[in-house]
Amino acid sequence: MADKKEKITELVSSVLSDFLDENGLELYHTDFRKEGKDWYLNVYIDIAESVREENEKNGEVRYVSTDDCELVSDYLSERLDEIDPIEQNYMLQVSSPGMDRELYEQKDFDRFAGELVDVKLYKASSGKKEIQGILKGLVDGNIIITDEEGNERSFSSRDVAKTCLAVVF
Repeated sequence: MADKKEKITELVSSVLSDFLDENGLELYHTDFRKEGKDWYLNVYIDIAESVREENEKNGEVRYVSTDDCELVSDYLSERLDEIDPIEQNYMLQVSSPGMDRELYEQKDFDRFAGELVDVKLYKASSGKKEIQGILKGLVDGNIIITDEEGNERSFSSRDVAKTCLAVVF
């Protein structure tokens, strides 16, 4: 089933590529999963890097809006209905990755280096399964942070359940 999930996420990427470019957006992450008896195709979109950089130069910030999500959802839903690649019923959900976005790929770790992150481990390290710190990066399969006490910590990505941006209010 993992192979089928991978093919579906690759198909979504292919179908959306040009459309997202035309609309100043990019695909952040896609997953196709079963939760209980239901299947969900979750598509996370973000503002395209070029748009983000241009906005920053002008002192502006643009976030993914509900209109962006609706636009992508309508387009993708129509294309998937035409192609009909998924045999089971599923719910399509398009959203932004959110303020507490999970970091998946090298590019995510590079982009958010210097930011505060929450690292959730499968097994406790120094008595903790959750460690917060400043992200230094993903180097040779190790997530490196500077923890709250100023210590550099390194965790094999195999031992990490997830790494997310921390939200501080």
